[in-house]
Amino acid sequence: MSSSPDAVAREVSRRRTFAIISHPDAGKSTMTEALALHARMISEAGAVHGKGSRRSTVSDWMEMEKARGISVSSTALQFNYTAAGAPDGDEPSVINLVDTPGHADFSEDTYRVLTAVDAAVMLIDAAKGLEPQTLKLFQVCRHRGIPVITVINKWDRPGQTPLELIDEISERIGLTPTPLYLPVGIAGDFQGLLDRRSGEYIHFTRTAGGAKIAPEEHLSADEATAQQGDRWTAATEESELLSEMGQDHDQESFLAGQTSPMIFASAMLNFGVRQLLETLVELAPAPASRDDVDGHARTVTDPFSAVVFKVQAGMDTAHRDRLAYMRIVSGEFERGMVVTHAQTGKPFATKYAQAVFGRDRSTVDTAYPGDVVGLVNAMALTPGDTLYVDSKVQFPPIPSFAPEHFSILRADSAGKYKQFRKAIDQLDSEGVVQVLRNDIRGDASPVLAAVGPMQFEVVTARMKTEFGIDTSLDHLPYTLARRTDAESADELGRQRGLEVFTRSDGVLLALVSDKWRLQYIQKELPDLTLEPLVATAD
Repeated sequence: MSSSPDAVAREVSRRRTFAIISHPDAGKSTMTEALALHARMISEAGAVHGKGSRRSTVSDWMEMEKARGISVSSTALQFNYTAAGAPDGDEPSVINLVDTPGHADFSEDTYRVLTAVDAAVMLIDAAKGLEPQTLKLFQVCRHRGIPVITVINKWDRPGQTPLELIDEISERIGLTPTPLYLPVGIAGDFQGLLDRRSGEYIHFTRTAGGAKIAPEEHLSADEATAQQGDRWTAATEESELLSEMGQDHDQESFLAGQTSPMIFASAMLNFGVRQLLETLVELAPAPASRDDVDGHARTVTDPFSAVVFKVQAGMDTAHRDRLAYMRIVSGEFERGMVVTHAQTGKPFATKYAQAVFGRDRSTVDTAYPGDVVGLVNAMALTPGDTLYVDSKVQFPPIPSFAPEHFSILRADSAGKYKQFRKAIDQLDSEGVVQVLRNDIRGDASPVLAAVGPMQFEVVTARMKTEFGIDTSLDHLPYTLARRTDAESADELGRQRGLEVFTRSDGVLLALVSDKWRLQYIQKELPDLTLEPLVATAD
């Protein structure tokens, strides 16, 4: 029996759903594992590469990920967390962490993830500061109105000063950092944190290899002065300067996307990780209503609805299964309920609903708005699809980034053409790559379009391991894609350095060699349609 609206509202208030975004190698997988450690979901943290006796990170499960030490696919982790000082008997917060791909090539998949979260943690390497991928992903958050918490990671290594990093963020992306905690000790000499709101000093003690939760000691300002001397004085002076500049936390400005609470941390040492969890519980927004395609708000207490934001196959090589991740938007989900697939109007049974923690899965019996649930063998579902019960609701489709890399894919054996077509259709429906076709090139040699070239490697690897098909790729000399229409297609097809294709969703795309060629065509043929695919990073 479904819960009452009041019961659903209580469950929603406990939930925080967020993604970690950053440039590659900023420590996302390590931070994910550190958060799970502090929530006591795992007993010991491991490094991304599983160095020495440490295990590989829990959120990376594909063989390619383990070999390269990067996150290729998104992973959803859920755990309970009880905030420090919470009254006895209080229910814990429910943390839904959607771990985004960690390589620069996978920003399109990352964009899909950002449609499923209510907040983002922007992880920045203390030595490198803002990097191109970080900037791009922040613009996506700004475009979607997602509030951002900033974490300066790797403070245990040499890097920039706190004020340099704060200034860089303010100047380059127009987001005002409001540090909640400032480091005591320069980058590379991380002693602890100044809690700017309480005035306390939090001193951390290292554990062997950072495998365990770092013990904390809370000291008064006087005790901190006696223990840390000039380090504490420098931190308090920086805090006073920030207050004079108006860089203290304001919840309204944070939720409006104008400011960003900031924390300094070392995920590898587990320093500052608890503070991040406490900040998420205290400040990050709970799930809220979402507008449907008609602009009507679907409130969290309305009947069940959800959006599919990712489809992943090949997680279980023994069964070649297919898992659709859905973010619940409203109502209570009960395993076994029959929902309606908005895009087809057909019923969909939810008997096999699971929570996913890296490679591990567990059956989900109930879930609420903000939760991410995996539906097994969801062959009919694609990213952007809506599921619902009772009166129909359909949410807007998920936009795509414009691809920048293009290659022809061919099967090495002509005898496997039928399997080849089936495999391409599956990878296309999952959103692994965009698949383009035209009459000139024929159906046997589809063109793959990707945001980054590693997506092509994923395609060829999965074609071989899951479908037993050896394939080869031929790079095409295009760098831009623009949306066009049937009226413009014929004339565009006669232009040098340009080729028109039909994407699998029916959209006509003109592929152009470079921006100079695009500018020339637009100048000479201004009446033809050549539109950007999506304006998320402008």
